[in-house]
Amino acid sequence: MQKQVFQGDCLDYLASGTHLPELDVTFLDPPFNQDKDYNYHNDKLSDEDYWQWMAQISHQIYERTSKGGALYFMQREKNTEFVLRCLRETDWTFQNLIIWKKMTSAVPGTSRYGKHYQIIAFATKGKAPRVFNKLRISPPLPANYKYERENGMFVTDVWDDIRELTSGYFAGDEALRRDNGERFHAQQAPIALLLRIILSSSAIGDVVFDPFAGTGTTLVVAKQLGRGTVGAEIDPDNVACIETRLKSIREADSITRFYKDYIHTDKLNEIWPNTSPVKVNSDEPDMLDLPLFRGFG
Repeated sequence: MQKQVFQGDCLDYLASGTHLPELDVTFLDPPFNQDKDYNYHNDKLSDEDYWQWMAQISHQIYERTSKGGALYFMQREKNTEFVLRCLRETDWTFQNLIIWKKMTSAVPGTSRYGKHYQIIAFATKGKAPRVFNKLRISPPLPANYKYERENGMFVTDVWDDIRELTSGYFAGDEALRRDNGERFHAQQAPIALLLRIILSSSAIGDVVFDPFAGTGTTLVVAKQLGRGTVGAEIDPDNVACIETRLKSIREADSITRFYKDYIHTDKLNEIWPNTSPVKVNSDEPDMLDLPLFRGFG
C-alpha cells in the first residue's frame, strides 16, 4: 500500500484524486473548536465556518468510502445536534449515538449537570453496514447481579469500560512522553477505544482512515489487526511521531492485552489475526525525543 501517513490538510488529501484507496472505516476526531493553541490550525472559527468545514470533510470521506462503509464521528456532547445534522446533510445513514462515559470525575457545572461523557456518532454509507461484528465483552458485574455471565454480553451503545488517557497516574505507560516525563500530547486517544471501533466495523484487509491522525493511535491499532492504514496529519512533528510508532510497536501500544476482553465474541479469530503483523518492541523506552509541539489528538 502507498505511504501510510500524508502530511498536510486532510481535505487536500481527500481531494487529491485516484491515489486514495477506497475507505472502509473512518475515525473522525477533529479539533473541537475550543480555542486551543495548535501550531497549524485556527481553533477559534465561527460556528458557521467550523461546521461547514466538518461538512466538507464528511462529504469527501463519504465519496471515497465503500458501500456500507462506516464513519465514527467523535465530538463534545454539546455538539450532538450539529454532528447529526452534518451527517444527514452529507448523505450518511445514522446508526448509533455511542456514549463514551469517562472514568474520571465529571466536569462540574454551576447551572447544569456535570459533563461525564463524549459522543461518537456511528454512521454508514447506505442503510446497512457492509461489516458489523457483534462483539461480546465481560465487564465487571454490577453490584445487584448475583450470577456471572457465562458468555459475557454484547457491546451496547454505552461504553463505560474504556478509560481515557487522563493526566497523571491513569495515563499509565500508554501515554506518549518525552525524556523529561512531559506528556507528548494531552489528548491522545486510548488503544482500547480504537480497537473496539475497528473490530466492530471492519474485516482483515479493510482500509482504516483517520483524517486527523494526531499521534497515530488509529493507525497503530489497525496495523496490528491486519487492516490497511491511511492517515492525514497536518503537523510534521505529529507525523514523525506516527512514523516512529508504526515502525516499531511499543509494548504499551500492543493490542494483545485486550484479547481476553473479547474472548466470548463469536469467530473472533476471523476478525483478530492470530499473529500480530508487526514486531512489538519492548526494549525501547516509551519516551520520544521530538521538539515540543501542540498538535491534533
